[in-house]
Amino acid sequence: MTETLSIVKIGGNIIEDHEALSLFLEHFARLEGYKILVHGGGKKASELLHRLGIAPKMANGRRITDKATLDVAVMVYGGLVNKTIVAQLQRLKVNALGMSGADANSIQAHKRPVKEVDYGFAGDVDGVNSKILTTLLKQGLTPVFCALTHDQKGQLLNTNADTIAAEVAIGLSATFETTLYYCFELNGVLKDVNDKGSIITKIDSNSYKELVSQGVISHGMLPKLHNCFHALRHGAKEVRIGNLGLFEKENTNYTSLVL
Repeated sequence: MTETLSIVKIGGNIIEDHEALSLFLEHFARLEGYKILVHGGGKKASELLHRLGIAPKMANGRRITDKATLDVAVMVYGGLVNKTIVAQLQRLKVNALGMSGADANSIQAHKRPVKEVDYGFAGDVDGVNSKILTTLLKQGLTPVFCALTHDQKGQLLNTNADTIAAEVAIGLSATFETTLYYCFELNGVLKDVNDKGSIITKIDSNSYKELVSQGVISHGMLPKLHNCFHALRHGAKEVRIGNLGLFEKENTNYTSLVL
């Protein structure tokens, strides 16, 4: 029987809220089986950039990562946020290991090519080192990935945390039965953004296309669901999107995505 693995990506609004983060980590600690946590930290990075007198730059909803922004991202993602989460998980008896993609060559990427926009030191994932991650998991460790990868030439790259979570789920799907969780402040994918109770409980490939054409899925939810179906098409068993209720066995108020 194939062993199960949960890959959980935590949203920025939960990271920003001390109480919500503590509650999330308690839920994560109780998750059975093997597990991996993935986080970003964009809001905290933007706050530090402002304090340093550096204006954050965005294009098409994505951060432009120049050298100064990359330095801040490394400090915030790989330092402050990552080690705070790791310390809290250790308190909860989870033997967490804070990681970037450069650690143990676990996630390789390349600098995003310049097309209409130069995103700077933004990385697009090439591959995941499933062998080393499997070894860590089998040794009882729980990897906690920040939103940083590397190009194997000494360059760190700022990489979307949703994408990292999807690629890790894909990379480990040959060894484990992987379920990918996107946990944020909303109950799931909503029919009406103004009605938090209008949860779409199940989306498959066909209904996804319809929801996009109807404009129900748009803006920031589009790239998230793109990552979801990319993961499903390449080996992930299921993707779930929702709030902390995702981890309550009796709860059905979340969005489940399947092919």
